[in-house]
Amino acid sequence: MRIGILGTRGIPNLYGGFEECAQHLSTRLVEMGHQVWVYNSHRHPYDQKTYEGVDIIHKFDPEHRFGTIGQFIYDLNCIIDSRQRNFDAILLLGYTSSAIWQSILPSKSLIVNNMDGLEWKRSKYHPYVQRFLKVSERWAANRSDILIADSPVIKEYLESQYRTDTVHIAYGAKIFKQPNPEILKAYGVEPGEYNIIVARLEPENNLELILSGVVKSESQRIMLVVGNHDTTYGQYLKEKFKDARIRFVRGTYKKEKINNLRYYSNLYFHGHSVGGTNPSLLEAMACQCAIVAHRNRFNHEILGEDAYYFNDSVDIANHLDHLESKVFKERIAHNRLKIEQRFNWKLISEEYEITLQQGLIQKG
Repeated sequence: MRIGILGTRGIPNLYGGFEECAQHLSTRLVEMGHQVWVYNSHRHPYDQKTYEGVDIIHKFDPEHRFGTIGQFIYDLNCIIDSRQRNFDAILLLGYTSSAIWQSILPSKSLIVNNMDGLEWKRSKYHPYVQRFLKVSERWAANRSDILIADSPVIKEYLESQYRTDTVHIAYGAKIFKQPNPEILKAYGVEPGEYNIIVARLEPENNLELILSGVVKSESQRIMLVVGNHDTTYGQYLKEKFKDARIRFVRGTYKKEKINNLRYYSNLYFHGHSVGGTNPSLLEAMACQCAIVAHRNRFNHEILGEDAYYFNDSVDIANHLDHLESKVFKERIAHNRLKIEQRFNWKLISEEYEITLQQGLIQKG
C-alpha cells in the first residue's frame, strides 16, 4: 500500500501524542512492506527527506506567524499535495483543522480518520470555537470512509451520534526500562520523595482541583507540576498556588528526563477528564507509576481497579496523606501487563494495517 499520514507537525516526535503515533505507525508499516509518507511542518528541525524508511514531505506551516489559523493553512497545503501523490490510503490524525478541507481530499484514496477525543468539550475553547469544532467533527465523520477511535467510549459516542461503524484501535506506549536516578538531581528531588503531575496546563485537566488538594493536605512531599506554565492559565495557577510544596517545572519531550521523573515518583496524578485514551496516562503506566486518576469513564476504561480515583480536592488531600506507592505493587504490575498486551505499538500497527487493507477491498 501507498499510505500518506497527515495531521501532525511531523516525525520524529518533538511535540505530542499524534506525532508519537505517526512515528510508530509509519516506521512499523514500512517494516511490513508498505510505502509510507508523513507530512512535516517546514519548521520541523528534522530536515531530511526520509526517516527510518519513511518518506518525509515538508510543507509550509505559518502557525508561528498566524497562530491557530496557521494550522488550517498547513493542513490545506498538505491536502493539496496529497492530490498529486496517488495514495491508496490517507490517514488523518485528528480533524480540528483539517475537516474544513476534507471535501478536497483525493476521492480515489481511502480516507481514514482517527477522531481523537471530544475536542468540542474542552473548556479552554470559547463557545464559538466549541460550536465550530462540533461542526468539524460532523464533517470529518460524514466525509471519511473509516473512523478510528482510540477509546471504546469514543467509539460508542461516534456510532450513536453519526450512525456509522467505527473501528476501535488503541493508542500505544513502550515499557520504560532505563531508570537513572541521576536525572533527578537537576530537579532537586529524591526517588520516592515527590509526587507528580504531567499535563498541559488547561482547565479540563483538573490541575486547580489537584493543587487545592495539595494545599489542604498535611503531606510535606513536593508536587512537581510538569508542563508549559507560560500560558495565561499557567500564570493563574502559579499566582494562586504559592505553596512551597508545589513546584512548576517546564515540560520536556526528552523521554529520558520525563520518564525518569515518572518512574521515581511516589504518586502520579492524572487529572484529564476530556478525550479518549490519553497518551500521558499510558506512558505513566509504562513507567510503572502509582496512579491516582480523575474519576471518569475514559480513565476507568483504561485503569479499571488498578488505580485510586478522586472527585474533589478532599479526595486528593486524603490520598496524599494516606497513600504510599508501595500499596500499588499489584496495580502497577497489572498496568504494565496492559501496556505489553493491549497498548502495544506492534499490535496496534498490525490492526491499522488490517483496517486499511479491508477498507481498500470494500472501496473496490
